[in-house]
Amino acid sequence: MRVLVVTAVTAERAAVAAAAGPCDEVALPGGYALLRAAGGPVACDVLAAGVGPAAAAAGTATALTAAALAGAPYGLVVSAGIGGGFVPGPGGSPPGAPLGSVVVADAIVAADLGAETPDGFAPVTELGFGTVAHRPDPALVEAVATAAGAAAGTVVTVSTVTGSAARATELAARHPGVLAEAMEGFGVAEAAAAHGVPVLEVRTISNAVGPRDRGAWRIGAALTALTGAFRALPGALTAATGPAPDLHRP
Repeated sequence: MRVLVVTAVTAERAAVAAAAGPCDEVALPGGYALLRAAGGPVACDVLAAGVGPAAAAAGTATALTAAALAGAPYGLVVSAGIGGGFVPGPGGSPPGAPLGSVVVADAIVAADLGAETPDGFAPVTELGFGTVAHRPDPALVEAVATAAGAAAGTVVTVSTVTGSAARATELAARHPGVLAEAMEGFGVAEAAAAHGVPVLEVRTISNAVGPRDRGAWRIGAALTALTGAFRALPGALTAATGPAPDLHRP
């Protein structure tokens, strides 16, 4: 299986690539550069597409198109990187995602795609347009979460990172079961859906969602956890889909 992993920044790309071993750099149109793993049961390309859903969608679409034109399409796209974790609410609900933990999205949701109304936020679907959620294959989510020691739950995509307790509470109320927020997953999922390719999102938690306290962030630990999660990915994919020859590896 050929897998495209899309991160926002190069530090995340390096953390994912570290799990795959030696990599070659491959240039793509638009100035993008892939890191391509030299071998292994899963052929993994890692792209740093930029911050935010628009950049993520553009980079993902570019890589998917280039692969298809080369006759070597991807079988899976994974949005990956660090993110914010929601802390447990009263009584432990939602369960929350502590610093350093791993989350696999069972729903990839655009949290702020819609309109403010007198009655509160209305997602774009209520306005009669588009979609606001992508739901990865449950068996694949379970296999990857089990292999990586991760929790499975909703990951919301935001264009503005949450910086207050009130906003964190609002998001948790609108999205029961939400575990993490990040800025790229929905964009990656939209591009993958347009190409008919399955999608996953894997996040490791560097900070709590809520008031910004940079001193409490644990970016290094989250990047280390990201490498660990992707070391578990090949075995999880084999368990979920069965072994198959990689007919498209260049």
